[in-house]
Amino acid sequence: MTPVELIDAMFSGSRSALARTLSRVENSAEGADEVLRALGNRVGRAVRIGFTGPPGAGKSSLVTAYTKHLRKQGRQVAILAVDPTSPFSGGALLGDRVRMNAIGLDDGVFVRSLATRGDLGDCLRPQVIWPTCWMRRDDYVLFETVGVGQSELEVVQYADSVVVVLVPESGDAIQGMKAGLMEAADVFCVNKADREGADRFTGDLQGAMMLKMWDHWKPPVVNTVATRETGVVELAEQIEAHLAHLRSTGKFQVRRHAHARRRIQRMLEKRLLSQFWTKEKAALMDAALANGESPYGVLGKLVGPA
Repeated sequence: MTPVELIDAMFSGSRSALARTLSRVENSAEGADEVLRALGNRVGRAVRIGFTGPPGAGKSSLVTAYTKHLRKQGRQVAILAVDPTSPFSGGALLGDRVRMNAIGLDDGVFVRSLATRGDLGDCLRPQVIWPTCWMRRDDYVLFETVGVGQSELEVVQYADSVVVVLVPESGDAIQGMKAGLMEAADVFCVNKADREGADRFTGDLQGAMMLKMWDHWKPPVVNTVATRETGVVELAEQIEAHLAHLRSTGKFQVRRHAHARRRIQRMLEKRLLSQFWTKEKAALMDAALANGESPYGVLGKLVGPA
């Protein structure tokens, strides 16, 4: 199919066309740039919610439960779940999709597993996100990050609202508030709240937030047990409250504009970098290093004086 035919089929509701579009742009296959240009202003309508947090916090179970809640409201849902790539084999288990079997057969849900391919910071590539946002304005795209800690903050650059998922064993809340991951939260979710110490951890987290000055929006803390779908309605209400806050204050479009600027900058950086590294420049760098030159000296030879 030509890029135009592929996109027309995708917007007609073809799940296979959506999957093929994602594969084409994710793998930078022939015609990928043409696909992205053809998408134009037809993307970006759906609400984008990011779920991040440490490994083992139950993000997949929470996304599954939240998706079920959205489907009861008649929303279509697309899920991008990221799994780590093995540094040895180069493969990825993509186990998130296995854990989402409960919603995988729903015609109103599209689940796509992505591998980090060794890039923790840019696992949610803009080229992959754009084709997913073809849905209606009141539909949802959910991003579930790989869960590696502070380096997994790229979700902030794509999501309208970010849910940081923690568990009672997540550690000292005050120390956690110093981490960039915690500062990225629009909503805190303490999952597996049926475990011992959950109430104490929630109280510590709420107390820690009293030590920080918040601009207009103070992230709420919601307790959930995702496997039982307990607290999911309350979590959904807080997410909607945050989205309503963004829209009422005009910050929704401001945030979307900032997201677009960052995506353009990332794509520009990658394109310029790929154009810069010719075989001749790589050979020049290797020869200079072999002669014992410092990295700063090599940089000067490559790009000239600052």
